[in-house]
Amino acid sequence: MSNVPVDTAADGGNVPDVVTVGEAMALFIARQSGALSEVRDFQRATAGAELNVAVGLSRLGFRIGYVSRLGKDSLGSALLDFMAAERIDLRQVVVDADHRTGFMLKSLELNGADPSVEYFRQGSAASHLSCADKPVGDFAQARHLHLTGILPALSTSALDLTFALAAQFKQAGSRVSFDPNLRPRLWPSTQVMIETLNRLAANADLVMPGLAEGRLMTGRQNAPEIADFYLERGARQVVVKLGVEGAYYADEQGTGTAPGLAVAKVVDTVGAGDGFAVGVISALLEGLPLAAAAARGNFIGARVVQFPGDCDGLPTRAQLEKDLSASNAQTVGP
Repeated sequence: MSNVPVDTAADGGNVPDVVTVGEAMALFIARQSGALSEVRDFQRATAGAELNVAVGLSRLGFRIGYVSRLGKDSLGSALLDFMAAERIDLRQVVVDADHRTGFMLKSLELNGADPSVEYFRQGSAASHLSCADKPVGDFAQARHLHLTGILPALSTSALDLTFALAAQFKQAGSRVSFDPNLRPRLWPSTQVMIETLNRLAANADLVMPGLAEGRLMTGRQNAPEIADFYLERGARQVVVKLGVEGAYYADEQGTGTAPGLAVAKVVDTVGAGDGFAVGVISALLEGLPLAAAAARGNFIGARVVQFPGDCDGLPTRAQLEKDLSASNAQTVGP
């Protein structure tokens, strides 16, 4: 048998609070600045938008189930070890002996600019995810499903799985969140990407686009109009990421803008949106209103950009509470 499920249950087989599905990749971060073609020294880490969210939520104390496929290779083994150490439930991660683990390269930028990224994921194990990988048992009872626009771009079978999951969890009464996480290079055309992901967003309860993403996907220019676009199509909550300006939020309880946070030094912008999703989802799972969720999303997103790796800045519960206390003290003053 070439495909073997991992039988590790980090929480003793308990029903996960959140299930997410996607491609976990090895990440090689340049240790020196300059063009990737000229870099000779890299540091290995982990990558994958859904994996980043899974790690962030697990560190905050939630039970997380992850659905994916990894190659039977050294990169896949390292990723499994990393996820197990982060207490992620891996029972529905399949080790695929026929396809390799994907990886990516990321440049080192010294001025806080967005790094250059190159992906090596075509034909990867995760691109062979299909409806055969739909969660069963405990995983199917999770109260929250998180999806991004990356998984449906990997292959036709992965696209089918994404829509099947959205329908499955929504029918079960679970909340479904969706972060567009646009990757135009993975799609046959921009139009196909927009039409497909807007259909997926219409099946989500919570939609979290960035401002530029929202403009491209909706044709509308400002955050309230973008939020209205998705609310009109069935979403119950929308949060539009505005970068340093914060985040605009809208639901039946009202609308508003959670202000951004100043950061002394931006080290790496990759993963900030995933950190934002961690903040929003975790707060909603705790029963907090959307305004407070957007504020926590801003806080964790701002923390993530101050660290080099995609997951390095994701806080534990103790770190989050400590940082929030320090931030409140600075705001209020003596």
